[in-house]
Amino acid sequence: MLKNAEGNAELKGLDVDSLVIEHIQVNKAPKMQRRTYRAHGRINPYMSSPCHIEMILTEKEQIVPKPEEEVAQKKKISQKKLKKQKLMARE
Repeated sequence: MLKNAEGNAELKGLDVDSLVIEHIQVNKAPKMQRRTYRAHGRINPYMSSPCHIEMILTEKEQIVPKPEEEVAQKKKISQKKLKKQKLMARE
């Protein structure tokens, strides 16, 4: 199952080394009834127990640090100057 998921990821162009299992779920499927032949002409039931497997893989996010230049310091403006700027913007 994992090899199949790896092949699908390669086909979609994802980085296989950074894949992480995000969600996995196994559900019960309908049983299949078959028969197996035994000695002396007997027949016994042979029940298989299939399941539906759902697996979602995602690429692990790489954390990139922000450069210090982009982190700008907010300038503090007094209430009086702020009101003056708003008044000038209206005109």
